[in-house]
Amino acid sequence: MQPSVPKPSDHVMNIYETYADTLFRIAMVHLGRREDAEEATQDTFIKLIEKAPTFNDAEHQKAWLIRVITNHCKSLLGRGWRKREVKLEGVEPLMTDNPEDQALIELVLSLPVKYRAVVHLYYYEDYPIRAISEILQISESAVKMRLQRGRQLLKLELEGEEHP
Repeated sequence: MQPSVPKPSDHVMNIYETYADTLFRIAMVHLGRREDAEEATQDTFIKLIEKAPTFNDAEHQKAWLIRVITNHCKSLLGRGWRKREVKLEGVEPLMTDNPEDQALIELVLSLPVKYRAVVHLYYYEDYPIRAISEILQISESAVKMRLQRGRQLLKLELEGEEHP
């Protein structure tokens, strides 16, 4: 007789439907490949089922999920899980109908991961600096510095594109 595999509850399925896209986008920002982002998203929900934490509210739940997926992505990247730099070729980036917005998204994805993560959470997920600090487990001043440096890098790239 095979061991029974627990089925996710309706509660977990509702959480999945609510946050899966956001978590996938965050994983894409960190990992750069659709397959890796899908796996990280799946691992995050497995951890949710295994740990079954109690949340104060929906915002606490969302922050927990983002912290888990961010830490998971950092862990994968940090242990040499992939010994190569993430390139945009072959990546299925976040898509938009506006070509200018798409170009900006691609520039954001080309930033080093520590800047990419804070820029994405701040501008695309609308998190305040304090929440980003808690999610990434870095100081608020580090978040501000990474935002500033990320903006500088984006500005340099944008100015470079305007002046061939």
